[in-house]
Amino acid sequence: MLDWLREHPWWAFSLSMVVLVGTVVLVPIVLARMPSDYFVRPAPGPWSRHHPVLRGALWAGKNLLGAVLIVAGIAMLVLPGQGILTILIGLMLLEFPGKREIELGLVRRPRVLRSVNWIRARAGRPPLLLPD
Repeated sequence: MLDWLREHPWWAFSLSMVVLVGTVVLVPIVLARMPSDYFVRPAPGPWSRHHPVLRGALWAGKNLLGAVLIVAGIAMLVLPGQGILTILIGLMLLEFPGKREIELGLVRRPRVLRSVNWIRARAGRPPLLLPD
């Protein structure tokens, strides 16, 4: 695979640019729409009001998108993009035990919290509330 990338450097560059543009557009939208009490309210339950087949499809799609965002965020740690914020959004989409603690660990980092709240302020939204 590395040989193929050496022969086709445009592909890696193009993918990096698509991910950069996508995150620059989508990350602020998601962070602005997130409820300010996301971290202090109880974790939301499953989509119990939907049909079981639809609920399963939504669950699978949400987890797949979360996994893709985490992989893209990890790549953005060395490529152009908002790596930590993209990983945070990917984690928010995934469902696994201990998820809330990992999210809180990321968002409690002073630079991450400052960035998230700056994006929210620019969108006219209140800052995130964090548990003590």
